[in-house]
Amino acid sequence: MTSAAPGSVQGLHLIVYDIEAARAELVDRGVEVSEIFHDAGGIFHHAGTEGRVAGPDPERGDYASFASFSDPDGNGWVLQEVKTRAPGR
Repeated sequence: MTSAAPGSVQGLHLIVYDIEAARAELVDRGVEVSEIFHDAGGIFHHAGTEGRVAGPDPERGDYASFASFSDPDGNGWVLQEVKTRAPGR
């Protein structure tokens, strides 16, 4: 439990194996999810929408494709596709 105000947490990550399937499942359940995007500068995404490029990472690299949504309290989540975890993670 926390004393943080509802909606005050942003940038929570949910790691998924197949970002297209995960996004589709959320949409089917009525969640408003952004389109899939990748970052203009590489595998790191920035807060907000600056640097977002439409579509998954062209090389479908791990850690490089994202989609975002908010939960009912307004907390911000980011889906991130990872098929093979980096060593040590």
